Amino acid sequence: MTDLIDQLNAVQRTVKRQGDGRAIALTCSYDAKIEDVWDACTNADRLRRWFAPVSGDLRLGGEYAIEGNASGTVDGCDPPRHFALTWEYDGEQSQVSVRLAEDPDGRTRLHLEHSFPVNEHWETYGPGAGGVGWDITLVSLTAHLAEKPLPPEEEWTASAEGLDFMRRSSAHWGEAGMAAGEDPAWAQAAADRTTAAYAPPTDENDQR
Repeated sequence: MTDLIDQLNAVQRTVKRQGDGRAIALTCSYDAKIEDVWDACTNADRLRRWFAPVSGDLRLGGEYAIEGNASGTVDGCDPPRHFALTWEYDGEQSQVSVRLAEDPDGRTRLHLEHSFPVNEHWETYGPGAGGVGWDITLVSLTAHLAEKPLPPEEEWTASAEGLDFMRRSSAHWGEAGMAAGEDPAWAQAAADRTTAAYAPPTDENDQR
């Protein structure tokens, strides 16, 4: 668990206004070559192993579908440095962009940005609603690249380890919202609602 928390704490998180919407961004580095990280993020056979089954035409202009999650179109692709997607889920459309770069130390830096409109979901949960999910995604990629895969997501997120990870992630996103100039009271309340949605308190936690 220590390695996962270290990775969680090492992620740089930002929240910014984008017209009438918002964008959340995560930046982190991996002990892997850029070609390996690119392949892990774009090869359907590998995506199945650490992310989710992805079907469709995974190239520029192609359509994709993530099993049980989003679908959309690949509207940007520059191997091995950048890809962009429309992200269509639950009747809403947003945009996801992933950029890779080589760090001087030989590691690979990943920058993920997810842009979306301000809606009721944002007003209720703030940046953590999407941010916690992306934190889970990136730590799963870390484990995959290290050849130490996490258990299946449903199993891991229900474990004590997974619940602690999500609570910490939600707190980080509350802090990122405040740092971006969001109202502190709202940002904290939204983070609390996000935590309750991802990791409801247990009887044991209630007694502490």
